[in-house]
Amino acid sequence: MQHLVVRHAEPSDAKTVAAMIEEIERYYGATSIQPFDERLTQVEASLFGTPPLAYCVLAISGDEVLGLAAYSFLWPAAGSTHSLFIKELYVRPDGRRLGTGTRLMQEMRAIAAAAPGCSRVEWMTDRDNDGARAFYRRLGFEEFEGKVNYRVGSDIPEPLG
Repeated sequence: MQHLVVRHAEPSDAKTVAAMIEEIERYYGATSIQPFDERLTQVEASLFGTPPLAYCVLAISGDEVLGLAAYSFLWPAAGSTHSLFIKELYVRPDGRRLGTGTRLMQEMRAIAAAAPGCSRVEWMTDRDNDGARAFYRRLGFEEFEGKVNYRVGSDIPEPLG
């Protein structure tokens, strides 16, 4: 593998990011895939709008994008600090077992450390994603059992109570 470069996505990377989002969806078993043009519009608005809703770093070797990490900041975290939340960390099959995921996690920690008032990095993985869980254990991270996650679609018109 050539030298691995990790950098923030630029507007010219929007098509690559949109294509990778489809790969991620398929990896997780999605059978209904959003049309590419619609996904591209959302990527451009989310990453490069004013203000951006999220950020994305790419892991690149030569001309090949091997992985990405998408993140945003959440407030409050501990006290009045904020946290960097990794929404997605994905490494393409050709980039696995080459240090790509490790490098992306190092970048997430460096970004958090450089952000004034950022007290931690947080992320999740599915309980049945044994590969991801093993990867995080190899990096020395312990699973946190203190929270239960909930999710509801934005199409719910009113509270259920």
